[in-house]
Amino acid sequence: MTAIRISGTALADTLRAEVAQGVSRLQSTTGVTPGLAVVLVGEDPASQVYVRNKIKQTEAVGMRSTHHLLAADTSATALLALIDQLNADPAVHGILVQLPLPPHLEAKAVIEAIDPRKDVDGFHTQNVGSLWTEGCGFVPCTPLGCLHLLQTVRRDIAGLHAVIVGRSTIVGRPMAALLLNESCTVTIAHSKTQALPALCKTADILVAAVGRPQMIKAEWIKPGAIVLDVGINRIAQSDGSTRLVGDVDFEAALAVAGAITPVPGGPGPMTIACLLANTLEAATRMASA
Repeated sequence: MTAIRISGTALADTLRAEVAQGVSRLQSTTGVTPGLAVVLVGEDPASQVYVRNKIKQTEAVGMRSTHHLLAADTSATALLALIDQLNADPAVHGILVQLPLPPHLEAKAVIEAIDPRKDVDGFHTQNVGSLWTEGCGFVPCTPLGCLHLLQTVRRDIAGLHAVIVGRSTIVGRPMAALLLNESCTVTIAHSKTQALPALCKTADILVAAVGRPQMIKAEWIKPGAIVLDVGINRIAQSDGSTRLVGDVDFEAALAVAGAITPVPGGPGPMTIACLLANTLEAATRMASA
């Protein structure tokens, strides 16, 4: 058996095309162009690349993109003042503060300062609560992208056992809420979980979001399981170059899993596509308010 490779790249292309059509419709019916503001504090190279991709894709679907590049020593007062300004700007429908922030800035305080209606990352407490109570808030983009990928393989996942390896507020916990809302039986595993390999092997759906390269081995995977690999890890090669790998031993897992996402080309492309979808939704809600 060779697993189906679930292409995040292909699905992200489809979703971006749908968003572009939605942007065009909103412009023609209301005159509103969705606007996404991205705030980057400091000069983290990975964050800079990610922000550039966000800006490029935002403009490609016809949205207005603004970006604010702040020095690494920017004070909390200055950053919060910028967020207040963006909250009040009617041309801005989505606000994204790129994480991680420099150590002197408290991420939680910054996230809570964002208007929940513009929190297209889905990290504000109000949106987190909405997700866990099956409300209509914004859902964090990476878990939302994972759910879309999962549903390309199997639409009805009610009753399946999902094991999520990783309990972060960015991926693990919101992924658990999404799967619970789809009537899965959900187990969250983490660094203190006992007998992790045996637990993973009980999963019909296995989500790896722990940030450890190739930690999940083929023998940990239930034959035929759907594996969603959220990990993005850069490892050194013998020739001095580097390559990206996930949290799953992908090549070995291909012989066991029923379907699996590759790295790169899995949940990664879907994250930005879902961010654009959330921004369109935010603009649509504000235009009809």
